[in-house]
Amino acid sequence: MSTRFVSALGLVLLAAVACALVALPALADSQARIVRLSDVHGNVQIDKNTGLGFENAFLNLPITQGTQIKTLANGRVEVEFEDGSSLRLTPNSTIRFSTLGLSDSGKRISVVDLAEGMAYVNWLGKDDLSLDFSREKIELDRAAHFRVDTSTEAANLAVFKGDVQVEGPSGKLVVEKKKTATFDAANEDKSTLASKIVEAPFDEWDKEAGSYHDQYAKNSNSSPYGYGLSDLNYYGAYSNVPGYGMMWQPYFTGVGWDPFMDGAWGWYPGYGYMFASAYPWGWLPYRYGNWAFVPALGWMWQPGAWNTWLTVPHYTATTLATPHPLVPPTGVVKTVAVGKAGAVTSSTGFRTVVHSGSAGLGIARGSVSNLGHLNHEVGRTGFAELHPAPQFGATSGARNSGDIAAHGTASASSVSHASGSSTGHVSSSGPHR
Repeated sequence: MSTRFVSALGLVLLAAVACALVALPALADSQARIVRLSDVHGNVQIDKNTGLGFENAFLNLPITQGTQIKTLANGRVEVEFEDGSSLRLTPNSTIRFSTLGLSDSGKRISVVDLAEGMAYVNWLGKDDLSLDFSREKIELDRAAHFRVDTSTEAANLAVFKGDVQVEGPSGKLVVEKKKTATFDAANEDKSTLASKIVEAPFDEWDKEAGSYHDQYAKNSNSSPYGYGLSDLNYYGAYSNVPGYGMMWQPYFTGVGWDPFMDGAWGWYPGYGYMFASAYPWGWLPYRYGNWAFVPALGWMWQPGAWNTWLTVPHYTATTLATPHPLVPPTGVVKTVAVGKAGAVTSSTGFRTVVHSGSAGLGIARGSVSNLGHLNHEVGRTGFAELHPAPQFGATSGARNSGDIAAHGTASASSVSHASGSSTGHVSSSGPHR
């Protein structure tokens, strides 16, 4: 074998290895982590550290180290971490994810900087969190639920559950459950403790979002991750399919529905383009496992492959159905939308028509107490009308109730309005004409 041939072969192998590393950046950097933008309301912006500055944020965008999120006057947002812990921002807030990495022992480490505004943190205690605000720092290695806000004048911490240790210029301070602490920005040595928590306008929103996750983050089906589980259990159901094993399918789908028809491609430094689904449940089924088309049932997701984080969703090719092509854009770094937001149509602000094939688009999480029943009605009649009550308001802390009515037969049902959605009234109609 000639030296020239050996050199050429070596270059080819090096090129192949380089391409493989580029194709699998998350695996190439074992310390890298990616978390989820899990709920978005109003005007929310994201800076993915691409050099383009802030752009509009949307549901299911991956969040990588160095990402910044900013909410404007009407914006609210939730971020979900791998273990199911959550962080929520109220309007006029800015936060930066300084570190999303792993320790040498493999423990997840998250360092977050709250530059301004208010954040709610519901930390489950499986991983470590460091939260910087004003001149203070919170270090967490245990479960805690708290609210923190910061401005140029002062910073405040209210602890709902657990004990939170704060370290700042004046030393260390432990804030116990149901107590608050105030830190004077002008006088770094001044901090005060109070035993009573003063209610804030968005406490109810935070409480309802927490209740939603507590209620639906069950039946993990051996998943080692908690982010996205609530939405899978709310927006769909698992079933054991002969020949395929345990499968999950969203409600309001059919044999003609395509899981890749609605979403966007977002570009990230070091990762390239990553696909983000537009569906409210669209995280775990696009990051892990495999989609397969089951005859007579349509597309279903097979959980698994938890050691491989997918930038592009995986599916099994079939002659029975051709999904929307999953081809990342080239030559640009801006976000590129895919599809037309599914088959949900809304004619007025008080009426939403839910069609078969909508897969949950247009239905706020927790807004209907029995989504499985609504799915049955849509499957039977082809569509249904959803009449939601007004969304959560900053001055309203009351829960409403609603009912589900099918062809004039109503049954009372308590409906929460987690994540800013109030209760609703659902009525099904005959075949769409």
